[in-house]
Amino acid sequence: MALGWMAFILFGGCSIALENTKTLTVSQRCMKDTNTFLWEIKQDRPKEYAVLMYDAFGKLGSNVEGGNANQPGLLQQCRSAHGPAFSGQYCQVFLRQGTVQYFVGICVPDSCGEDDVEMLVLYGRLQFGKMSLIPPLPPILVNQSTQEMIMTHCLPNTIAPDASDVTCLFVCCTMVAIPLAATLFTAIIRWHRNREVSPTAASSCLNTGLNLYGTLKTNSSSSSDINSSTSEENSSQGTRRTPLRFPQSCVYRCLQAFSLQTTSQGVLSTSSSIPGGGYSSLNGIRVLSLLWIMCGHSAQFPVINNLDNYKNWKKTVESSPLHVLSISGPVFLAVDTFLLLGGLLSARSLLGSINRAEDKLSPSLIANYLFRRIKRIQPLHLFIMCLTISLISLIQWGPYSFPFIDALMDCKTYWWANLLLISNLLPVHEICIPWTWYLSLDFQCYATTPLLVYFYRLNRGVFVVVAGGLLLMTTVVSAVITALLQLPVFQPSTLTSENYVLYYYVKPHTRYGPFLVGILTGIYLTTKKNQLLKQKWQAVLGWLCCLSLMAVVVGLAYVLRETPAHPSVPHALYQGLHRPLWALAVTWIIVACEEGYGGFIKSLLSQGFWVPLSNISFACYLTHPVFIILYIGLQETPIHYTDLNFMYMFLGHLVLTLVVGYVFTVLVEKPYLLLKWSST
Repeated sequence: MALGWMAFILFGGCSIALENTKTLTVSQRCMKDTNTFLWEIKQDRPKEYAVLMYDAFGKLGSNVEGGNANQPGLLQQCRSAHGPAFSGQYCQVFLRQGTVQYFVGICVPDSCGEDDVEMLVLYGRLQFGKMSLIPPLPPILVNQSTQEMIMTHCLPNTIAPDASDVTCLFVCCTMVAIPLAATLFTAIIRWHRNREVSPTAASSCLNTGLNLYGTLKTNSSSSSDINSSTSEENSSQGTRRTPLRFPQSCVYRCLQAFSLQTTSQGVLSTSSSIPGGGYSSLNGIRVLSLLWIMCGHSAQFPVINNLDNYKNWKKTVESSPLHVLSISGPVFLAVDTFLLLGGLLSARSLLGSINRAEDKLSPSLIANYLFRRIKRIQPLHLFIMCLTISLISLIQWGPYSFPFIDALMDCKTYWWANLLLISNLLPVHEICIPWTWYLSLDFQCYATTPLLVYFYRLNRGVFVVVAGGLLLMTTVVSAVITALLQLPVFQPSTLTSENYVLYYYVKPHTRYGPFLVGILTGIYLTTKKNQLLKQKWQAVLGWLCCLSLMAVVVGLAYVLRETPAHPSVPHALYQGLHRPLWALAVTWIIVACEEGYGGFIKSLLSQGFWVPLSNISFACYLTHPVFIILYIGLQETPIHYTDLNFMYMFLGHLVLTLVVGYVFTVLVEKPYLLLKWSST
């Protein structure tokens, strides 16, 4: 979910009517350069820089009724203008006129700061003759003729990274350089070994036989894993040459774990990626859920402020079955599927560790269980955080980047919350890398698995009471919050209900239900002795209930999609129940596939081509919003909605995400998974 956090940024300031309400305070140089520009454009033959600056001002376009109120102008053209003592600087003036909120791109001298620009706009100094360079929308389109200024924002002409930007860039370069150096080191070792074991030309039959024996013996050794001993190679070469010896030190093991020769193995394999085997349907479920989320983000991010026909988009998607694939609500049921899978695999992993520890649930085992999870998610998470901070400072963004970049700037203040995995507990507009709220939620839920497993092993009755109480709690809390705050059942793309994200969407006490269902499913599948389904009619009934339940959950989102004007019982009940019910339906699919009643659905979800995509799914989840933001943030003109345009955007984001996701998996994510802290 990545829309709500922008509602606090876009058009969030106080309004000031465009009239003389303050004392004019503009720097002397800014005023002088502005007057020079304004004087020049009034000449019969103005200089080129003045023409470029004037032409770069935003102009009213067509289809204002359809949502094309923004007037971005031309950023690069503004920057290309060079006057006698100044250059063009692109700024945005955010305005409200009646119920319409929009921005106008203007080109002013680079000697002006944002406060100067605000004063120039408020006092109406930006005029061409008697005509304002920032004219209001015509009354035929808007009932209110008075413009209110919300804020001004200027895009710098130069890149000026600070210490935090340089630090983050250094961290990213280091995290990439270590695997590359380890790869080179490993290649040198293998080349040296191959050189040491190559046969020596012989001049006699005896020497030929000895060399053949030595070659066979050393080739056998060289084909083994790179961590194996080199004693056989040494003996085969005798005393003629002393090969390099590489001790099994901590540094050596780390280099092996980080080398691409090691990390790339198995990533593109079509063999099951689930530890311990089984659960073959999980790969397909995971990838399809990821694609669903990517599709939703690809369609939603441009809608925030980058469409020239937003109202047409809204009307089209809300009357089309593709609604479920393009706007929030049903799209983000895929997040609940991720939570379900996380709970299932966490329970299975912990129970497996207990069995290997002679059936003991010790504090050290729990600590190791949590440490493995941190090692699994944090390296890539922190890498993406540092990469994003670096990109903010190193890229010259376009006019549509403002709500995204301003939100991402919170990283420099609240990075510690990502490090501690508590970012979802902060106000949503303070979350660094907003889409990573899920990682914090996932780890908080993950930390509850040992407690539930403890109660399961202690007493089944106590376990049922605790699990039932937790499920009831998250259901009731969600319903009560929805009723009291009059929340919608999902965050609308119009960003009209910030409270939905602030108090409901990212909080563990409202989102725990699907993870709990996953834990229960994992315990059942790991400890079951007999099949749940014994006859075909049970499977048929289960599939009918499962598919009907999914249809009802998705369908009711259409019916209840409007934000209630007063406390609504239907909205509250749906909010409290729909996520656990969705998780229960997906659980049925997993159980039915595991017990042999999945049919063609199991065949589809268990196909081998899902496995490599599943292996890189974590990296893809973290990186795909970066590509979407880059695409939107570098645009100088609005995007026009058509199904074809949006399909191409999604496919473009998908291809880039898969390629870079693979690279980040083998360079950043997998080395830490393979890293062992002991030689055993």
